[in-house]
Amino acid sequence: MTAVLVVVEHDRGILADGAGEAVTAARVVAERVGATLEALTIGEAADGLAAPMARFGVARVHQAHHGVLDDYGPEAWGEVVAQAARHVGATVVMATGTDRGNEVLAQAGARLDLPMVANCTAVEAVSDAPNRPEDGELTRVRWGGSLLEATTLDAPMRLISVAPHAFEEAAAESPGAAEVVSFTPTLDPTLARSVVRGRVERVAGITLASSPVVVGGGRGVGSAEAFGPLEELAVLLGGVVGCSRAVTNNGWRNHTDQVGQTGTRIAPTVYLACGISGAIQHWVGAMAAKNIVAVNTDPNANMVTKAGYAVIGDLHQVVPAISAEIRRRRSG
Repeated sequence: MTAVLVVVEHDRGILADGAGEAVTAARVVAERVGATLEALTIGEAADGLAAPMARFGVARVHQAHHGVLDDYGPEAWGEVVAQAARHVGATVVMATGTDRGNEVLAQAGARLDLPMVANCTAVEAVSDAPNRPEDGELTRVRWGGSLLEATTLDAPMRLISVAPHAFEEAAAESPGAAEVVSFTPTLDPTLARSVVRGRVERVAGITLASSPVVVGGGRGVGSAEAFGPLEELAVLLGGVVGCSRAVTNNGWRNHTDQVGQTGTRIAPTVYLACGISGAIQHWVGAMAAKNIVAVNTDPNANMVTKAGYAVIGDLHQVVPAISAEIRRRRSG
């Protein structure tokens, strides 16, 4: 039986956001083609991720161990993926469509002399007959999300990364065995020339990418200080503050808060977009939100026309009023 191999992205043993989505997508493909679903974890720090893979229906978890794999390195990880894919006889290799996932899969593709398709939102037809283009129909995100491209991938082993939020993470109907199999790759010491050696730690807690509620501010907020009421509302709602590119360009907030094509893609339950015009670059990052509420004085603003709900008014009055009403109801 053929295998679909999914690379389990992690950071020092902590499962990456979107990793569950990639494993879910890989299971969908494996079930469609009648292949076994197998996972690859890289480095001893990831050994604890084998058990959680069972709920996704993973049959085997290949744990790659080597001294070079103490921390993340794109060259080393790419070589491990290439060797593991050959080892298990994978016809499809999948990974998260994050910066790291795409980087690792591209490294593996270079070593296998194979093409890859990045940031797929749908895998319509992939079979174990790799020489027929019609069996490799995919939909992928192009131009930062402003274009969806239907494409085919004709290769003996298909390398596919999954676009963030394209697949909803879901457990399998029946858990898999998640049998642990040790895998020792052959790695040249020179692969350690690009390895993470230090980090600047961010404050712990929910992130912009994972928050269930995001309160976004655009140019209409007016200044860095004027983000105070948005911060207050975000705290009341158990969420975080995001912003548009215009805000970061003006130096009002850090780039890590930016939602959009060149920022973070979000998929919250609620996105409250305040004073944001809704340029395509921003919409690309916000369109996966389940509910969008736009607050704007311009009823024809792009964000207003695309939102499910809209409040036509001054955000400097609307946002404090929402916070006041939340506090009133909670105190009652």
